[in-house]
Amino acid sequence: MEETRVLTQYDTPIHHALEEQRLNRLAHFDVPGHKGGRGNRELKEFLGADCVKLDMNSMKPLDNLCHPVSVIKDAQQLAAEAFGADEAFFIVNGTTAAVQAMIMSVTVAGDKIIMPRNVHRSAINALVVNGAIPVYVNPGVNQRLGIPLGMSVADVEQAIKENPDAKAILVNNPTYYGICSDIRGIVKIAHEHGMLVLADEAHGTHFYFNDRLPVSAMEAGADMAAVSMHKTGGSLTQSSILLTKNTVNADYVRQIINLTQTTSGSYLLLSSLDIARKNMSLNGRAYSDKMIEFADYAREEINKLGGYYAFGEELIDRDSVFDFDRTKLSVHTRDIGLAGIEVYDLLRDDYGIQIEFGDIGNILAIISGGDRMLEIERLISALSEIKRLHEREKSGMFDHEYINPKIVMGPQKAFFSKKQSVPIEESSDMICSEFVMCYPPGIPILAPGEMITQEIIHYIEYAKEKGCLVTGTQDMSVENINVVDINA
Repeated sequence: MEETRVLTQYDTPIHHALEEQRLNRLAHFDVPGHKGGRGNRELKEFLGADCVKLDMNSMKPLDNLCHPVSVIKDAQQLAAEAFGADEAFFIVNGTTAAVQAMIMSVTVAGDKIIMPRNVHRSAINALVVNGAIPVYVNPGVNQRLGIPLGMSVADVEQAIKENPDAKAILVNNPTYYGICSDIRGIVKIAHEHGMLVLADEAHGTHFYFNDRLPVSAMEAGADMAAVSMHKTGGSLTQSSILLTKNTVNADYVRQIINLTQTTSGSYLLLSSLDIARKNMSLNGRAYSDKMIEFADYAREEINKLGGYYAFGEELIDRDSVFDFDRTKLSVHTRDIGLAGIEVYDLLRDDYGIQIEFGDIGNILAIISGGDRMLEIERLISALSEIKRLHEREKSGMFDHEYINPKIVMGPQKAFFSKKQSVPIEESSDMICSEFVMCYPPGIPILAPGEMITQEIIHYIEYAKEKGCLVTGTQDMSVENINVVDINA
């Protein structure tokens, strides 16, 4: 009887199985219909012959993402070991699907879940679908930068005291801007009160591989974490990993994932997760050291330019900014009289530099181990030129990114209520029944069930004027907004 080989972090089970199938000269009478690119030559020429040959279906030797028993199961177990989890699930519907699976695994209609209001829209979308009720903890706001911060442990404790029947607490680890809450402290108090902790780690993949960075959710004792492997871990866009501890039922989590995740999982995405996990497991320390080095250097040089403020660890107060992700190159632009989105547009259109996003007062450049010093210097030089050529007075500029919401009803009730469409400028004091957000970062300005105020209307108008991509409304021109018809 052949002895089963013990897998190590050097192995890539999905990748290996795909390579075997690519080389075995099978006659394919299964999907996909392009048949290795022969049925779509333009696609093959665009993506490459090897790429389309690896676009395969869930045949027996390749396992099945919905019910993994062989190579996908092995690859997921290796990922769990690499990230310090008990179980790992490969997600091909983006971290959006991972966040929603976390929430829907631990709550049902009517259950409460404590979360910061500056969550990604995917978290509130989950509440629209399953009917759970959010208990929002308003994050602190940095007055100079205007950005939302993390949740303070004291505020979380107060929310727990007022809502002892809440099932779980969702934590951003970190926020888009690199701000971290005290996730260890939140886990401790949550578990003392019988609540689970879920972490949105869309921007924290690299935390798992470098002790110079903030603590990862799994190390902090969280019960579940959604890790966006494609953002800073090196896998293909849309691929993600959901990590769990044994405090949740992993088989039930798999069932929840299968409610919404495709039954035709892309093996290009799955193999990229497999290979990226191997790379981060073996080289993650050096990879993230390079991220830190580049970001620290860029921060220092940008701050020498004057006008800009590339913020970092000096924001840490061990409260609402418990820690900071040094790899995040977030730059405040309002002091040179330009909105972040205006700098974003100038960088792309005039200098050929694509950054992650620009909002009302800040820009964010994502640094990874795949960057080179040449590009870092190019970004610094471009920012210097933009300041020289475009700096102006900042009077009249909107000075904050976050507005505390007034919650009137649950997201699901508001979203599915009878509604009417009204011009946004006439919607003050009405109840929003859809989302409004700038994307990226995808944090709602308005979510279903929240009161529309004149301040919010002004923010939306200002964001559109400055060139932000405002999304979420049924009206694609974002001139009208759906509100709850209170007379229905």
